[in-house]
Formats: sequence, structure tokens, C-alpha cells
Amino acid sequence: MSIDLPLSVERDAQQPMSAQLVAQLRSAMGEGRLAAGERLPSSRALAGLLGVSRTVVTEAYEQLYAEGWLEGRHGSGTYVTEGVAAAPMPRPQAKTKPVRRAAAPHEIDLRPGLAWIGALDTPAWRRAWRLAAGMPPQQRQDPHGLLGLRQALADYIRRSRGVTCPLDGLLITRGATNGLDLLAATVLRPGDRVGVEEPGYGRARAVLRGRGAELVPCPVDEHGLVVDALPDDLRLVYTTPSHQFPMGGVLPVPRRQALLAWARRNGAIIAEDDYDGEFRYDVAPLPALYGLDPDVVVYLGTTAKILTADMGVGWLGGRPDLVAEVALRREELNDRTAVVPQDALRLLLERGDLDRYVRRMRGEYARRREVVVQALDGLPLRGDTAGLHLVVDVPETVAARAVDEAARRGIVLETLDRHHMGPVRASGLVIGYGSAATLAELRKGCEIVRTLAG
Repeated sequence: MSIDLPLSVERDAQQPMSAQLVAQLRSAMGEGRLAAGERLPSSRALAGLLGVSRTVVTEAYEQLYAEGWLEGRHGSGTYVTEGVAAAPMPRPQAKTKPVRRAAAPHEIDLRPGLAWIGALDTPAWRRAWRLAAGMPPQQRQDPHGLLGLRQALADYIRRSRGVTCPLDGLLITRGATNGLDLLAATVLRPGDRVGVEEPGYGRARAVLRGRGAELVPCPVDEHGLVVDALPDDLRLVYTTPSHQFPMGGVLPVPRRQALLAWARRNGAIIAEDDYDGEFRYDVAPLPALYGLDPDVVVYLGTTAKILTADMGVGWLGGRPDLVAEVALRREELNDRTAVVPQDALRLLLERGDLDRYVRRMRGEYARRREVVVQALDGLPLRGDTAGLHLVVDVPETVAARAVDEAARRGIVLETLDRHHMGPVRASGLVIGYGSAATLAELRKGCEIVRTLAG
């Protein structure tokens, strides 16, 4: 073997395996990853590496010979033709956002997506991890996750989110994005059209794009996803109905019913990310969308907001037959959730510690939200009735200036434009109040934001 490229073929894809291999090798040569004059493995060796018949590789090589990409050298093998990769093919430039940096210790971080962990170091938390770490290791883990955790988790989401999920319809993940990735790896084929909220969650877009989906931006308004604007040819729709990220809308019941009807009519799947659904401040938290129609909704949950992202545990709920397919695909991918965090979460659930902690944090976040709302008095706000963030509705130029000036004063902010996939539809500042900032720091930071954006 003279090359080491990430080549792979899908047996159940619509495109023949030889054509898949041709496209991957052609791309590697055109982009210079396979250099001119470089020797390729023999058809027998490459077939063994890919686990396919030698005919698949032979047909691919023959096509590339005919196109002039490859040349044979008598008694020596197959090589990339001299000169063909001298000028790499242009690669499309993806629209990228600046990488989010960690806030410095002296800075007040008002960005969304963070949970407050100031009250997390409790005796119950330490006891659960100590006991979990003392559990004997398992020889082989069920891809669905630990049975004891699934039993405890099924009770929890029934109580807290109105979701009744059978044990064989529940799979433990490393978080909501890991669950979305496993779902996409199971149900999507390259080129499938997938609807994503616009603006929306960038990491979900990255996961879906990484699985070969063609992303279709779907507009949202003050209530969440605009169902009437959904095209009929989508295979899957990713949505955050309990608290749309980042705009903050809560999808009303008529739209939820319309979305379910749309999915049934078009044979589509709805991926519901319930990332902070436990926290609502005007009324009791709305039941999850999954509870209305578990046949078409896949429910994604996580401990990232109710505890901490460092726990690395989430869940996926769906039809048992679909979850079984996800579990099989997960085994193929050698994907697993660490056992110790699963056992720690199980203990927190079984002893009632998690329920008590969530009740306490609901009160804490309500206080933090109140401080933020009062400090931003006079500015137009949206999405402030639920979750751990809200939006200050100001023009794009005002938002940009506020971010720059706030940075000079030690305050880290985020604008709405970074959450768009395409042209900016809405402008403003996204203010998170679940970070490590104290109540005094939240008040100070938001009072400065009010002067900068007012």
C-alpha cells in the first residue's frame, strides 16, 4: 500500500460502489491529496481494504484510466498521471464563523449556550460520581445504553416533559448533537434535503452537513418554525420547539399540530432538540413535541443545560423500530457513551437528586433572568419567557458596535448574525444568563449593554 486515504463505499447507496470510488479518487487527485506520480495500491489490495469485490476497484481504475487520471507502468503498478494534479481543483469556500473562544477570567461572559454550575458541587453530586466510579467495568455495552439509566430516565422525562417513552425506544447518547448525528447516519443518504431553522443552531447544521445532507434554511418568527414555509421534499426537519435557538420563540400548539401533519403527509422525520425545555418562567414547561406523535418525532435531550456539558450524557427517544436501527448503526460506528457518567446520572435520578436540583435551578435561572431583564429595561427583548438566553432586538450596525465596545470593557457578547446559515434575516444581541457570571456581574454587564445598544 502506497497511499493512506479515507476511502469508503456505501453498499446501500443509490450510486454504484465503483462510481463512489471513482468520485473519491478523482477528488483526491484533483485536490492534490494524491500527488502526480504517486503509486496506487493494487486492485486486490484496495478491494481488501474496502471490503468489496476486486471488480469494484477494477471498474473504478478503468474509468480513471479512460479519463486520463491514471497510467500504468509495465511491471510496476498503477500511478497518478504526471501533471494531472499539478493545478488543484478549486474547492468551494464555505461560509465560516469565527471560532468561539473561552472567556478570560476577568471577563463577563454573556454568550448563550452555557449552564450555570455554581450550585453543582453538592454532596449528592460527589456521592453519585464516587459510587459510579466504583462500579465494575462491563465486558460489552448495550448500544442502547445502561438499562438502569434508561429506566430512571424514562420516569424522569415522563414527569418533567410529558414524554412517555418505552425502554426499547430510548437510547443513551453523549448529548443532543451526538443523538442527531446517530439519527442522521441512520436515516439520511448523501444529498437528502434536510430543513434547519434559520437562524438556528450552528452545531446541528455542522452535524447534518457532515452526514452529506443538503441543508435547506427554513424561516422562523417570534413563535418559532414557520410550518407553512416548509417544502414538501424534506427527509428530515431539525427544530427546537420549546425555546427556538436563538430567537427564543415557543412553538404554539396549532403549529405543532400542523408540523406533525406535514411530517405524516410527506413521510418526513422531525428531530426535536429539547435542549432547555425544563426552564420556563411564565407558565409550566410545555410538553415535548414528541409526546403528541412519537411515530414521526425523534426526541433529543441532554444533561448539558440541566447539569453540565462535561457530563457528556444525553438521550434519543423514538419509535422502537427506528431506535433499533440507530443502535445497529451505532455499533457499526463504534460509538458509545462512557459508563461512569451513565451510572452517575442513574444514581442522581434514582435518589431524586436531579429533580431537586432542577427545581432549585429553575428558581436560580428565574432570578438571573429577572436581573437581566431589569438591567436591559427600555430595550426591545424577545424570547425571555423560557430557557437560558434572550435576544435584544436592535439593528445589525448597533449590535456590531456594541460587541466591539463591550469587548473593550471586558464583556463578551454575541450577535444574531453568527447563527445564520445564509443572508441575515434578523439582527440583534443574544444574551445568555447561564454562564459563570455572578448576579452582580450579570447586572453590571447588562447595564453596560443597555447604554451601548440603547
